[in-house]
Amino acid sequence: MTDFFTRDLNCVQVHSVTNAAVSTEQTSYPVVIMRAGASAFTADYTVLAEDLASHGYIVVGLDAPYRTFLVVLHGGRVIERVPTANLDLAGDAGARLLAEKLLPMWTTDINFVLHQLEGLNEADPTGRFTGRFDFQRLAAFGHSFGGAQALEFCHEESRCRAAIDIDGIPFGTVIRDGLSKPGMILLSDHRREKADATTKQIFADFRSIFARLPAGHFITIYGANHFTFSDQILLKSRLVISALRAARVFGRLESHRGLAITTDYVHTFFDVYLKGAPPSQLASLATKYPEVQAESH
Repeated sequence: MTDFFTRDLNCVQVHSVTNAAVSTEQTSYPVVIMRAGASAFTADYTVLAEDLASHGYIVVGLDAPYRTFLVVLHGGRVIERVPTANLDLAGDAGARLLAEKLLPMWTTDINFVLHQLEGLNEADPTGRFTGRFDFQRLAAFGHSFGGAQALEFCHEESRCRAAIDIDGIPFGTVIRDGLSKPGMILLSDHRREKADATTKQIFADFRSIFARLPAGHFITIYGANHFTFSDQILLKSRLVISALRAARVFGRLESHRGLAITTDYVHTFFDVYLKGAPPSQLASLATKYPEVQAESH
């Protein structure tokens, strides 16, 4: 059914190329870690990655054997996600416990990748990446559970200068300790959700993290849904998306519009906190997009 409701990927045009050269316009570039939601593929966020790269960032995503839905190793070995890493199987009662268990595994994976990047920066055998990573301008962002990973990683890694959580329930020690770096919480439209104790606690955690950020941004996109931020909002059948919107399962925000708002906020946030762009550039986005409610301090 998933294949039936998904567009023919051979008809999808992207703007990425294999083994792309690093631009020679600058000696080195800021590094942004990008994390997918739960067990999703990094490639599900091509739109966000391409936009950031086009604005002068080296974007690094990672899939992990046994935790990502499926990973193909060199040589063709296929490793599928194990049930113990599947949040969908945990149910409401066990999902939080499992997420808290998986979170340090994912942040450890991110740290492993960061270590590998450091090796390439010192001496890439191909020469392509040697000296090109600016780890003094390191940041992270992610969607859904990937957003929780971005906050926790930036809380733990002293070199991380900023983080964005895109519609991801926060977990980990960052809830208790807060984040001592600039941060953004970018949410879809949750106005129709039931106000039960669990939901109230989630938003209390969001507000607690936001209130303690040294430079904080709390952004809500009205009409957006949880999948607004992923390529999947474009890849699924238009008939299916239209039906879900008619049934009020999905928000009514047009798919390209939602991604345009998201990419604008993500790269402008990093422009401000990694490149020294004027904060007014970020503040002005709320007037550009009437669907957005923005709070900043």
